[in-house]
Amino acid sequence: MELAISATDTDHQVFFVHETIPVQEAGDMVLLYPEWETGSHAPSASAIELAGLETRIDGQRIEWRRDPVDMHAFHLGVPAGARTVTLDFQFLAPARANLLRPDMVVLPWHRMLLYPAGWYVRDLPVAATLELPQGLRAFTSLAFQPGSDGTLRFAPVTLERLVDAPVYAARYWRQIPLDVPATKPVNLDLVGDAPGDLVVAPAELGRMKTLLAQTLAVFGPGPYRHYDAIVSLSDGLPHSGGIEHLEEGENNLPADYFRNTEQQLNNRDLVAHELVHAWNGRWRQPADLWSPTFNQPVDGSLLWVYEGQTEFWGRVLAARAGLRDRQQTLDKLAMDADFVANRSGRAWKTLQDSTNDAIYMAGNRMSWRDWQRREDYYAEGVLLWLDVDARLRELSNGRRGLDDFARHFFRTDGRTGSTRTYTFDDVCTALNAVAADDWPAFLRRHLHTRVTADALAGLARAGWSLTYSTIPSETFRQDEQEAGVSNLDDSIGLQIDEDGRVASVQWQGPAFRAGLSPGAHVIQVNGEPFSTHALLAAVAASAKRPVTVVFNMGDHKKKASIAYAGGLRYPHLERIPGTPDRLSALLRAR
Repeated sequence: MELAISATDTDHQVFFVHETIPVQEAGDMVLLYPEWETGSHAPSASAIELAGLETRIDGQRIEWRRDPVDMHAFHLGVPAGARTVTLDFQFLAPARANLLRPDMVVLPWHRMLLYPAGWYVRDLPVAATLELPQGLRAFTSLAFQPGSDGTLRFAPVTLERLVDAPVYAARYWRQIPLDVPATKPVNLDLVGDAPGDLVVAPAELGRMKTLLAQTLAVFGPGPYRHYDAIVSLSDGLPHSGGIEHLEEGENNLPADYFRNTEQQLNNRDLVAHELVHAWNGRWRQPADLWSPTFNQPVDGSLLWVYEGQTEFWGRVLAARAGLRDRQQTLDKLAMDADFVANRSGRAWKTLQDSTNDAIYMAGNRMSWRDWQRREDYYAEGVLLWLDVDARLRELSNGRRGLDDFARHFFRTDGRTGSTRTYTFDDVCTALNAVAADDWPAFLRRHLHTRVTADALAGLARAGWSLTYSTIPSETFRQDEQEAGVSNLDDSIGLQIDEDGRVASVQWQGPAFRAGLSPGAHVIQVNGEPFSTHALLAAVAASAKRPVTVVFNMGDHKKKASIAYAGGLRYPHLERIPGTPDRLSALLRAR
């Protein structure tokens, strides 16, 4: 296949695609537009953004027909003797995504191609070219050469490999080697909106290099030939976190991330998370999550390993590398534990069932997240794997932990490239090799419990407990700031913005019982006009005076007294006296 993309129409954010596909046989040829995205574990790519499709066979235009059932499949009638099919179409990038700007371009290959059905994507070779706006430098793990006209020509790779290596290009950029010398080079590729965003303090650069060293100390040699940690420092792109790939990671962070690291406490483990995914997700992958194409449905039953354990290692490696100090790490884990403690939906929906959320919840908003639960395998996965680590240490008298599991389970044995799949039984067998126990029962208790204490068991086993104080941690405060709300989940049971708009309400919490719901607009607190200060003061004094609010809900004005008298409450961790401190042992640098 030949794929030529023009990414120069920055006025309209439109990518133009020309594609040539060899004909294998006459008859009904089906072309597929990728639908299932690896990073989202869901059918989250939509053909709605494909437009202007024109098809030709050996230069002669023919009509295509969309499949009546599968909207991502296109049928062509191919006559005998035909040699090539050519396609021309546009990818209409969503305006909110800002993928195509004069100073920065983000190219997700899978949104800009069709491929023939009946093939494994690992068996389809592709030769791609890319035209960019003048003056932009491209970053990707793919090999390429600029042509005399400035067009980038990529070395032929399989379609699987191409899609796993998106391109970021920017006018302002910086590439920093993280390990020199190295047999498997790892680079930090920074692309930004302004030159000043690319300045990295020497101490921070040292921590990034330590992060790589600590990651390799856990997992051993990488499954990649080389790796590019691509970091976009832009307020023009959605701060949607990261996307994992085998030989690169997409890390979308605020423009001031390196200029103001102390105000980025909730983003400090993103690069670690995506780097770990090279081993856990791309090199080793759950068997039911693997697919031979981009259009075959998958099952996320082991996302608590794929994502949950990766999130766990993000917390641990950020601590070991010094990206968070000890107290900041404890504060972040306290927020994880608080998240788990507040999942009222556990009463009807298990953590195991939550692994289905990506499939049917992607792109949909939720009004009652704690009751509906959404992808809880991230934060609850941190607590699950903390319990596994603590149990391994308990069984081995402190000699072994999850490091030993990871070193064995994710080892590459010098290989790169091809994915090795695993099952639930494989995970249990590997844990049993570290320390013998009934691991299937242990893990299923976490996956199917309806008891909050079971979900939090790892914290106590590690020697710590979730407590509350009247002062939020700096990590908690920054999380509120990023979300644009005051988070009072642990007191009156709601989150509210500075204008009094209620963003969320805890199911069956005090605010819920008082009649508030998401979307309510609070206009008065204890007789005063609403302000964040007035609400916090009222909650703080709730033991002496009930919190009374007046709010609008649609066309109706209501008044309610919130039955709560516990004051302000924010999550923290405390040591359990007289117990082994297994958490500190886990967080210690290797």
